[in-house]
Amino acid sequence: MTRQTWVLALASLGAFMISLDSLVVTTALGTIRQDLGASLEELEWTVNAYNLSFAVLLLTGAALGDRWGRRRVFAGGLAVFTLASAACALAPDASWLIAARVAQGVGAAFTMPLALTLLSAAFPPERRGRAIGLFSGVAGLATFVGPFVGGAIAAGPSWKWIFWINVPVGVLAIVGVLAKIDESHGPDSQLDLVGLLLATAGVLGLVWALVRSGASGWGSAEVLAALALGIVLIVAFAGWERRVPAPMLPMRLFRNRAFTTANLANFALFAVLYGMFFFFAQFFQTAQGVGPLEAGLRLLPATGALMIVAPVAGALADKVGERVFTVAGLGLWGISLGWLALVADPGVPYLQILPLLVVGGVGVSMAIPAVQKAAVGAVAPAEIGKASGAVTTLRFLGGVFGVAVAGMLFTSTGGYGSPHEFSAGFAAAMGGVGVIALLGAVAALGMPGRRRVPTPERGARGMTRTPSPGTEPVA
Repeated sequence: MTRQTWVLALASLGAFMISLDSLVVTTALGTIRQDLGASLEELEWTVNAYNLSFAVLLLTGAALGDRWGRRRVFAGGLAVFTLASAACALAPDASWLIAARVAQGVGAAFTMPLALTLLSAAFPPERRGRAIGLFSGVAGLATFVGPFVGGAIAAGPSWKWIFWINVPVGVLAIVGVLAKIDESHGPDSQLDLVGLLLATAGVLGLVWALVRSGASGWGSAEVLAALALGIVLIVAFAGWERRVPAPMLPMRLFRNRAFTTANLANFALFAVLYGMFFFFAQFFQTAQGVGPLEAGLRLLPATGALMIVAPVAGALADKVGERVFTVAGLGLWGISLGWLALVADPGVPYLQILPLLVVGGVGVSMAIPAVQKAAVGAVAPAEIGKASGAVTTLRFLGGVFGVAVAGMLFTSTGGYGSPHEFSAGFAAAMGGVGVIALLGAVAALGMPGRRRVPTPERGARGMTRTPSPGTEPVA
């Protein structure tokens, strides 16, 4: 295997583990509740604790990788994630499990953005799309099969094997990273501590508001205070980054139309992905009365489209540009979810839902590699690490936002009282995330069209002229 192949394999393996654990517990929560005597709020934090620590430290992980070495921080993040997984499996009570899930999120935040950074740095622009397509397919597969894996394990040996399985895989991944991936650094030798603190605290405030909005309500003092604090700190972070000599996230990147519009589409894409899957397995179980394993199996057809379409779409994006795949993918997804909202009912046959799952899987498979390639390809090679951190942070914030919006729509129109009541809430939630998908497609229309493959005469970005930093590429 070549060095590039090793980077692709190991980055994808790390992303698979981390993406799997974001949703793998959702179909095992009933078993965890019985085994640990957990309350409903503790079950919610079993999911949210991982998501919260993951989101608030993503930019920190990317910045530390640039300074201390991307391979070193990537391997360190895998080590923290692996040890925390063992702690989850050994949890004697819900409090222990929640604390261990926080530690898992810390390890994930130091791993995920650097996986994309290492991958983007290892492949030249003309081959990067295919590589990111394969990487996205693997990471997306983990997200799609997470509920199935959790249900299968919960119905089998023990829910604790959801976490034990990470230990040997994590150890092998760490050994491979240290042996097969070369060390690399970002351009900055100075760590932006003020920027790290402002970004971490600001994202924490925003994520806390989104996570707690379902339980406390958007009008509660807790949610409004967290939201206001998050916005103020993010604005302060943006102002600080404009003045500091070595910013962790240069604000000039957002003057680049390709970078900004790709990230808007990226935010919408993962809002839809997480918002949909948060309720889909529950629909099969609560409204249609199937078990967790069968619910997971019913979601699998979408993964076939993901594994086939994502690598092909990534490769074709190198030739025809990212905009067409992003717009078409989000558009297809929005239409399929809107149709699903119209037919959702306890008695709807699975064969009527199946085509919508496949169409949605094709849509997301087209959009994910195109969006990620557009975002990291819009910046100079020296800034790939910072761009990857921003992409991954917005991706996860989109996921939290999607779950919050879907939950709000669900509780306002339905509930768990009966299959019909659940179906009404589910239909509203799917309609809402479908609208987010269509809004993302509209935002993606602002992405530049096909860019020429870089040549020495045209410059590093493959344009007819070399732009000054911060300007947008010529379509």
